[in-house]
Amino acid sequence: MTETSWHGGAAAVATLTFDVDAESPILARGRGYADHLSTMSHQAYGPRVGVPRILGLLDELAVPATFFVPGWVAEQRPGLAAEIVERGHEVAHHSYSHRPPTTMTADGQRADFERGMAVFASQGIEISGHRAAGWESTWDTPALVAEHGLSYDSSLMADDRPYLIETGAGRIAELPVHWSLDDWEQYAFLPAPQIGSVITSPVRVLEMWRAELDAMRRYRCLFNLCLHPFLSGRPGRLEAVRALIEFGLGLGDVRFARCRDVAAAALADPALPAEPLRRLEVDPAVYPD
Repeated sequence: MTETSWHGGAAAVATLTFDVDAESPILARGRGYADHLSTMSHQAYGPRVGVPRILGLLDELAVPATFFVPGWVAEQRPGLAAEIVERGHEVAHHSYSHRPPTTMTADGQRADFERGMAVFASQGIEISGHRAAGWESTWDTPALVAEHGLSYDSSLMADDRPYLIETGAGRIAELPVHWSLDDWEQYAFLPAPQIGSVITSPVRVLEMWRAELDAMRRYRCLFNLCLHPFLSGRPGRLEAVRALIEFGLGLGDVRFARCRDVAAAALADPALPAEPLRRLEVDPAVYPD
């Protein structure tokens, strides 16, 4: 059974994912924030300091990871994606501009998606997966992922294990996410644009994530952790990430993997049914705009 199961016999599978957003999510809120030097420096910390530290930690602990990079960020820093790949990790598609698909037309979403893909193609970076900006997918997003030959998406929340989606353009694996496994909800704070109001202690965050990983072993789940280098790349927070990884390794039955490898195993797992997307038909008399 384990040879063809997505989990390979592990009690839980852990994917360490890093959204290398840099300045893009702030610029997506308004181009004028480019004039805010402090805000831009806060975001630049991610690729400048956070990513090198994270890569060093991953090397030290010998665990693989997936880095979701907006095309704009890869374009601004041409060697960034290549270095991540050279260190044995995966680079995945995270839009071009980090504008949420739900804020764009279908044509606009396609143009942004394809512009991001073009950046990685020009840099010789092989892309297998996608994560929507802000996890704000539309009903068109999965088909767009499949149409461009990608094997997985990681933006939805209908399970805590991989599941398969049939789109009009082909089948993809969904590697689900959740806000409780996102450092943005714990650490993100800016006065302009106003983001967050509380900065949580890494000690509390580590306690929460350890409890979740431990519990997921009972249900054979995917522990899909989403971290941002400009947040979790800071020293005390990165030490919490180190402690979490060491905890997972010490359990003995948790497997760390890149997203593309989990997706390939999920797509080959005969026990995982593929479900077509069915858009909800909502009665406007019940739920008016």
